[in-house]
Amino acid sequence: MTEHYRTSLAILRRKQVEVETGLARSTIYDRMKDGTFPAAIKIGVKAVGWRVGDIEKFLANPAGFRA
Repeated sequence: MTEHYRTSLAILRRKQVEVETGLARSTIYDRMKDGTFPAAIKIGVKAVGWRVGDIEKFLANPAGFRA
């Protein structure tokens, strides 16, 4: 049996972030540019992700989030 533990350092991929936040891809990247959404981290040559803890902080206060 496999149990999944979600820690603040776990990485979410873009589609997971879209589901968690309810934001579209274009909105995520627009908000990253203006500093109102957590920055993505590079996890591969063509892959990025977001730390769960950063997304949770954003969700706690989306209007006041500043990266």
